[in-house]
Amino acid sequence: MGWKKLSTRMVWENDWMQVHEDEVVNPGGGESLYGHVHFKNHAVAIVPLDEVGNTWLVGQDRYTLGAWSWELPMGGAPMGEAPIDAAQRELREETGLTAADWTEVMQLHTSNSITDECGFVFVARDLTEGETVFEETEDLEVRKLPLSEALAMIQRGEITDAISVAALLFVASRKPSLP
Repeated sequence: MGWKKLSTRMVWENDWMQVHEDEVVNPGGGESLYGHVHFKNHAVAIVPLDEVGNTWLVGQDRYTLGAWSWELPMGGAPMGEAPIDAAQRELREETGLTAADWTEVMQLHTSNSITDECGFVFVARDLTEGETVFEETEDLEVRKLPLSEALAMIQRGEITDAISVAALLFVASRKPSLP
């Protein structure tokens, strides 16, 4: 039978998201409320790779977690902006890197039980180093390391961001065949 939406109301909104509460009929036939978040941006994440297999991570204090987080360079692509354009901007702002070669390697849904957010993952190659341009909300530590060390950080539970974990594991599994 699937889900059937009976009504919806927006209960909160800011510049980045909307929170909705829907009256629904669930697949078993019961009526209930279902809350979900609609993001006004797509997520973009970048796996920068140099010619010897290094990548870059950014570390920051994440307010929502109350903890430090190591993750790939990433950010938001406002609806209407091409994800590749946002990825290029975010890589430059967060790491100072620019790349001559870009490949989109995956799309994913960040938490599809509560949000419709779609993420785009790019591999950036042929890198040139430059200056970072952090946003007001960013106090980042940038770290260059071998891709193998980033994978070890996942294994040790030091990288827990879902997009970063998925992207790094995907890239590592495909590394010999990536363009």
